[in-house]
Amino acid sequence: MKIAVLAVQGAFLEQEKAFQKLGMETIELRKKEDLEADFDALVLPGGESTVQGKLLKELGMFQDLKSRIENGMPTMATCAGVILLAGTLTNDSRTYFQTLPVSVTRNAYGRQLGSFYQEGVLKEIGNFGMEFIRAPLIEAASPECTILGTVNDHVVAVRYRSQLALTFHPELTDDLAVHRYFCQNIVNEIDSMP
Repeated sequence: MKIAVLAVQGAFLEQEKAFQKLGMETIELRKKEDLEADFDALVLPGGESTVQGKLLKELGMFQDLKSRIENGMPTMATCAGVILLAGTLTNDSRTYFQTLPVSVTRNAYGRQLGSFYQEGVLKEIGNFGMEFIRAPLIEAASPECTILGTVNDHVVAVRYRSQLALTFHPELTDDLAVHRYFCQNIVNEIDSMP
């Protein structure tokens, strides 16, 4: 299994290391030519969503990745990646892939000082320590989404078809449960479909 990590900006190295600890091969997507490689899944890391969205378009990668996600490529998005997938943004007129039927507020907890750590339970995964850094907030999710986790009554993790969206940073912990869940329950599930 080969995991492609968007590597134009943000916490892509931490994502790669987490998947490599699980024995997965990873590649970095830095330019349009990188999309010619074979890969089984996509990771949209945390970082600056505005910068990532701008670079995706400038580098000619946006439409190809959007089509792959729409066509069912297993995709895991954390923090800024959730903003890239969101159908609508409550506090920004810009939208990006719009493949995930959720409404999201950018930087919902404020600036860097609004970052926090919270223990919680993720459905189908179990107890997990969640790092929130300038995190977005999922304000509303379509009934088609499976809500996997909430913190203080706010949705922090959803699954929609082959997309896993997390407003926190699982790659910043030593717990590989979320990455394992993505590989076992989304990537493998898609791979085994006729």
